[in-house]
Amino acid sequence: MRRAPLPLHLTTGSFSLRAADQAGVTRTRTAARDLVTVSRGIRICAGSAAAGAAALRAYTDLDDEATLSLGSAARLWNAPLPGWLEEDWRIHLARRRGLSTPRRVNIVGHQLALLPDEVVELDGVRLTSPARTWLDLASVLSIDDLVIAGDSMVCEHGPEFPFPREALCSIEDLRRMLERHRGSRGVRKARAAVELIRVGADSPPETRLRLALVRAGLPEPVLNHVIWSEDPWGGPGSPVLWPDAAYPQWRIALQYEGAQHNGEDQYLRDIRRADTTARSGWLEVRVSRWDLAGERPAAVRKVRAVLEGRIRPAS
Repeated sequence: MRRAPLPLHLTTGSFSLRAADQAGVTRTRTAARDLVTVSRGIRICAGSAAAGAAALRAYTDLDDEATLSLGSAARLWNAPLPGWLEEDWRIHLARRRGLSTPRRVNIVGHQLALLPDEVVELDGVRLTSPARTWLDLASVLSIDDLVIAGDSMVCEHGPEFPFPREALCSIEDLRRMLERHRGSRGVRKARAAVELIRVGADSPPETRLRLALVRAGLPEPVLNHVIWSEDPWGGPGSPVLWPDAAYPQWRIALQYEGAQHNGEDQYLRDIRRADTTARSGWLEVRVSRWDLAGERPAAVRKVRAVLEGRIRPAS
């Protein structure tokens, strides 16, 4: 006997039996072998490649009081997480305090003091807002990992960048969240972390580089700095370089080079970038992941030597 096709919106990710009922799908159909029961009252098509919000939407659809939180919310906001939390496949669900804690297979349940504007919807999934997600992460992350997550959420780039980016929230939003929940777990850690968060860091290594330099007593580099070409006719010129961090006063550009820089095309782009940097009168300092390793990162010595060479008066 041929199975009745499911409504299209139920095939794109997980769905609850409640959603199936509303779509007119019989319980006999939801028990068919082409569907997998991932948790009580939740189904997904066998072999589905659904990920992100699509894979999790049934968990909040099934329970009007449930909200994705902590690591699960952070992943949907694309916030970088340390390896141990990134590998935690469990789903973090929260209800407001005073309600029962979510309990089901593969679920980590929480009770949180959630205010109405701290719960939002993203791609059909209910989850904590970026600022609230960041605050909740303070209960499990180190200060540095919390700064990395915060940098990601507040990062933005203007239209003069090749890839403009809008922030998920502002540093002030994070500060207001701290004021709202002064007694929450990890709030002291969060207060220390928010003082170190800056706008403009695109990746965890860029944040780690900045923190290492500052803690070593070096000047804090500028983020979101744009190097412009000179127009021979006196015009405004055009943006030509977007260093990961910079010391404009001494014309030093810091560039982090991750694994993606090993490809031939990227290698050639890096050479052109270095040539453009030199023509613009700047000095490029290239940093790799090896330079950030250990308690005394080599990147600090490398940047310090360049700074001393630029700052020291010529004899």
